[in-house]
Amino acid sequence: MNPFGRIEFLTSASQLHQLPPDEGAELAFAGRSNAGKSSAINAITGRRGLARTSRTPGRTQLINFFRLTDTVRLVDLPGYGYAKVPEAQRRHWGQVVSGYLQDRRSLRGVVVIMDARRPLGPLDLQLLELATAAELPCHLLLTKADKLGNQAGLTALRQTRRQLGQTPLIAHVQLFSALKGTGVEQARAQLAAVLALEGPAAPPADRASG
Repeated sequence: MNPFGRIEFLTSASQLHQLPPDEGAELAFAGRSNAGKSSAINAITGRRGLARTSRTPGRTQLINFFRLTDTVRLVDLPGYGYAKVPEAQRRHWGQVVSGYLQDRRSLRGVVVIMDARRPLGPLDLQLLELATAAELPCHLLLTKADKLGNQAGLTALRQTRRQLGQTPLIAHVQLFSALKGTGVEQARAQLAAVLALEGPAAPPADRASG
């Protein structure tokens, strides 16, 4: 049974003072504008139209909250790194996201979405540094794994873990494909464990992904 299957849209916010009450537990999704964040959210929840996808990167301009229970939420943060977004808007969202990560008491962790073909860019590392400073565990999804062959995918996985080194708050790194369903059940189990929705997380699919 999908522990995220009964999720529904709650609210959106463009400023920190518009966020819903800071209580219960939240898990935030963050990533580059073209990394497949909305598709990953839809695949994990099993709700195709929950997070809006678009051929135009940078479409998520608000912090979107989705209610799973009265006390548990998933949060879709604005995508970063889209060059056509005006500089003033990029600064604004940088401040909002930074403030959210640093000050949100109900935040239990961050799901970082990265294209498996281009993981760990400067902005990804900056986000991980912010999360680490806030002592937030991170779960990394290397998306669009269907674009790589099996061996290339495992190589990307190992290289990403090697670059991260021994960062203690990187809880898990895995390959993921919303199109093919690769890693969806694994991600659900890991994220449900973070939010205490069910029992212990499933073991990694292979030694390289743990």
